[in-house]
Amino acid sequence: MQKKVLFPITALACCLSLLMGCDSYTPVPKPRAYPRVVYPEKAYKPFEAGYCNFTFDQPAYAKIEQDTAYFDEKPKDECWFNIVVPQLNAKIYCSYYPINSRSDFDKFVADAFEMTNKHTVKATYIDEQPVHRPADHVHGVVFNVEGPAASSYQFFLTDSTKHFVRGALYFNTVARPDSLAPVVAFMREDLNRMVETLKWQ
Repeated sequence: MQKKVLFPITALACCLSLLMGCDSYTPVPKPRAYPRVVYPEKAYKPFEAGYCNFTFDQPAYAKIEQDTAYFDEKPKDECWFNIVVPQLNAKIYCSYYPINSRSDFDKFVADAFEMTNKHTVKATYIDEQPVHRPADHVHGVVFNVEGPAASSYQFFLTDSTKHFVRGALYFNTVARPDSLAPVVAFMREDLNRMVETLKWQ
């Protein structure tokens, strides 16, 4: 004699609701999240490296590293250094060139424009802002680079006769304009302060 097994009504209802629920489920992607950035408190102190003949206001939370090698060669001047902000994974590469002739000056300016223009492959826009501070004999150009370029801020400063300084901001990460925008804005304040306060000694 064959026995009949009665399936409980509650179990049947659960199975049906699960099957119906599977058909109506639509996966929703999680919103993109970026790592939380802890910004250091804004503070400045004088840059007073003995191997350079100029000064400016540097971030108090930055470290200065003198450059001793440039592509396995010695830098063209001992006043090559990096301003490192470890909290933001940022580094400002700075180089100094003494001007000995008009042709030197023309070459340094042309090189600064050329090195910035190399970023046009990725940049969506490059804004050139002239710098003129006759009282301090400081002139130059600040380049604000928009888009996924490797360097978002570059500049050169000179007195046109003796000194020429060039700087470029880089982050040790993939260039993502959306996620980096607040950090770039924070660092631009420090770079603008550097440009505005640089003085020859």
